[in-house]
Amino acid sequence: MPALSALPALVLTPSLVLTPLFGGVPATPCPSAADVVRIVVAADGSGDATTAQEAVDLAPTDFAGRVEIVFEPGRYAGQVVVDAAHQRLSFLGVTGDPDDVVITDDRAAGTPKPGGGTWGTTGSASVTIKGADFRAEAVTFENAFDEAAHPEFTGHQAVAVKTAADRVAFENVRFLGNQDTLYLDSPSATVPGRVYVHDSYVEGDVDFIFGRATAVLDDTTINALPRSSDPSGYVLAPSTSAEFSRGFLVIDSKIVSQARDGSYFLGRPWHPSSAPDNDPRAVVRDTWLGTYLKADPWTTMSGYDWAEGSNAEYDNGGPGALVNADRPQLTDAEAADHEIADYLAGDDGWAPQTEG
Repeated sequence: MPALSALPALVLTPSLVLTPLFGGVPATPCPSAADVVRIVVAADGSGDATTAQEAVDLAPTDFAGRVEIVFEPGRYAGQVVVDAAHQRLSFLGVTGDPDDVVITDDRAAGTPKPGGGTWGTTGSASVTIKGADFRAEAVTFENAFDEAAHPEFTGHQAVAVKTAADRVAFENVRFLGNQDTLYLDSPSATVPGRVYVHDSYVEGDVDFIFGRATAVLDDTTINALPRSSDPSGYVLAPSTSAEFSRGFLVIDSKIVSQARDGSYFLGRPWHPSSAPDNDPRAVVRDTWLGTYLKADPWTTMSGYDWAEGSNAEYDNGGPGALVNADRPQLTDAEAADHEIADYLAGDDGWAPQTEG
């Protein structure tokens, strides 16, 4: 993304304009010919907000256009929740380099909560997205939880981003963490959530791309981190609802690792206790694979095995792209039914891969 220069403070839409904030209170809305609301976040106080959550809270919820939350370079700590009322939000890094803007938190599933109990996997998320039509570009989402520093915790799941909305897109974004880095969910088991990740980077070591969403990772680098506490790692853990026709698609990407040869599973099926009859599905195609993969890279999880036809590969490359009886391959005809649009178009023709 090109750098955004000379950004004005809150700039607005045909029906709404918020003038720059004074004391955190916006002035009275007034008409304008603009078609976006723009909120600038700067840690030094020179923008409209100093944290990501403050910017989300400033965003109008009754606005038909897009709200652009533009981040000046810096690290922005603290959990962020984009609730369902905040639709059509964009998180944009001003420089176009995702290294320059880091949105971070450091809690895990086993981190104690104030007042008792622990956060759990969902509660560990640094950023939770419930508002539809969310977009992020040129930012980093991080869960900085230090596993080694907390061996006493029973839950090391530490989510960087959880999506629970439809039509969510990430472009030139980094997702940093270890276990359960990127949680791609949907609003419910009967309401789909489509997610598109393009030209991005995801790292982790255990089930670090997981969830119920219909999701495409396209032209993305997936880094399977070496593990010190266990000999095996796991990349994908879909929990596709039986109500949905598609799960995860990894396409035109690279799955890289410095882990030892034969130490990683490509995926395993997640059946949450609330959804034992779901149908986890994943396809990895046209993607580079390394020698870190096991020869039989699809495995069980909590006693559940992969159902026939639920996972497959197609035309992968690299030294880890073996073909054997433990690695189902799509036929050419089947592969034609596993393109990006087959996963994302839905009934409304959503095509984020064609947006400029």
